[in-house]
Amino acid sequence: MFYQNRRINRIMEKWIGMARAEEKEEILQLYQSQIGREYCPWNENYPGMEEIDFDLSRESLFVMKNEKNKIVAAISIDQDESVEKLDCWTQELLPGGELARLAVCPKLQNQGIAREMIAYGMSVLRERGYKSVHFLVNKTNEKALRSYRHLHFQRVGECWLYEQPFWCYEKEIKM
Repeated sequence: MFYQNRRINRIMEKWIGMARAEEKEEILQLYQSQIGREYCPWNENYPGMEEIDFDLSRESLFVMKNEKNKIVAAISIDQDESVEKLDCWTQELLPGGELARLAVCPKLQNQGIAREMIAYGMSVLRERGYKSVHFLVNKTNEKALRSYRHLHFQRVGECWLYEQPFWCYEKEIKM
């Protein structure tokens, strides 16, 4: 089910809700539109259809659509044992859920859409019983790092995974 955001963002009404299998190609195109953009560590192999299928199978992929029913953003709740095993997460805030694969249409970036997607992802995590949200952010992704600071995420550690250096961010989900 989609919720309608009544706040108009530059004359664009938006709906956020669970992605559907028939939207896989459109989601993949959104992911691929990020490749080569400044600060983006993604490549032609990641994220791909395998990640989309995994997220859909767990009802953990969410999209934002505009008034023309086009997908303009996506975010997923990841389930990655390597991330869950990191020792930087605050024990009192477990279980924590990881939000990942946040993408916003390049033409619509810097309009607060990423923050809306994160807020929506956090609300889903809250509904599913998580106490905190976790994010891994590539250390060179200045745009994402600014967003997480603005949203008052706490940097709780660092790690090296998937041949990349990451900062580990965490935030308590208020019940």
